[in-house]
Amino acid sequence: MSPKHKPLVWLAGEVKTPPFSTEARIEAGFLLRKLQAGESIGLPHSRPMPSIGKACHELRIQDSDSTWRLVYRIDFDAVVIVEVFSKTTQATPQKTIDTCKLRLRKYDHDGK
Repeated sequence: MSPKHKPLVWLAGEVKTPPFSTEARIEAGFLLRKLQAGESIGLPHSRPMPSIGKACHELRIQDSDSTWRLVYRIDFDAVVIVEVFSKTTQATPQKTIDTCKLRLRKYDHDGK
């Protein structure tokens, strides 16, 4: 990893096979590496999640039988992974949004 790359900080979840397919895990790693390098990712792979907070986004990974979501926030010094889940409905569940907000508040309060 280049010194210019931001580290990943995992507050919850992981990307591993299983439950991710090998292809989905590789795609997630590729997209996360782009974020670490400071590249901006837009639709269809990523979309803003202002309902969670400023600089929060949802990374979309299509798998053979699931659609994975990684909620992340771009900080000055890191890419913070807040949640990893399989999405089964059109809207992000309110419980997931609330959990993400709580994790980020705790992360910010504890001084990273």
